[in-house]
Amino acid sequence: MKKLFPLFFIFLSAFAQAQIYVCKDGVTNFTSEAPLELIKARSQKTNGVLDCATKNVAFSVDIDSFNGFNSELQKEHFRENYIESDKYPKSTFKGKIIEDVDFSKKGTYTVRAKGVFSIHGAEKEKIIKVKINITDKTIDIDANFEVPLEDHDIKIPKVVNQKIASIIVVEVKAALKPKA
Repeated sequence: MKKLFPLFFIFLSAFAQAQIYVCKDGVTNFTSEAPLELIKARSQKTNGVLDCATKNVAFSVDIDSFNGFNSELQKEHFRENYIESDKYPKSTFKGKIIEDVDFSKKGTYTVRAKGVFSIHGAEKEKIIKVKINITDKTIDIDANFEVPLEDHDIKIPKVVNQKIASIIVVEVKAALKPKA
């Protein structure tokens, strides 16, 4: 029995670690579709973590990692005037998957994650629909949600309000792998 205890502990330790999945290269896209202008930007530096045992999930993206836009001036205005990335460098979501998911079974599942989305220093509770695809080596997530600028104290001057949508569409895609 004494010989089995260390093996059992090693097995439990390995099993517990396999329950945590992470990524550092997820993709976050946002789209502003206003009457006079379409703006798209992308970050390929989204960090994420999923604890399969507790169904807790968290994602974060550095605001300054977004590229795209229609011009360098537009990117500068986004960072300095609207999002104020010097004061609020990250956008985050921290929450929990609210449906039951058997992470040990391969397949595609549509679930909801309930949590707090934060951008521009303002937090808002959200329920986000998420498509999860479980494979042998990864848990792929695909989520789409809307961000009303008003909910996060992001002010758009009247002079450009026909060029920037009041609701931004956000898409997050990530391939999470077991934490080493």
